[in-house]
Amino acid sequence: MVRKINSKNIVGVRLKQARHEHKPPLTQDELSGRLAAVGVSLDRAAIAKIEGGIRHVLDFELKALAQALNVRVDWLLGT
Repeated sequence: MVRKINSKNIVGVRLKQARHEHKPPLTQDELSGRLAAVGVSLDRAAIAKIEGGIRHVLDFELKALAQALNVRVDWLLGT
């Protein structure tokens, strides 16, 4: 079964971009570790699903992702 990626999932695209542009670039596992350090449990598979448009992001996860990647929440939202 082929899943169509939801074009409305801006966060997934921005999340992947921020990981790759981070100095040095972060792996999904490394990002998962940074999130765990601030009390948010997202494993590598969950991050991959977010980036792939399969999983949505909850509000508290969005805030933690922005903190872990040193970006603003509004940037992750594409604004």
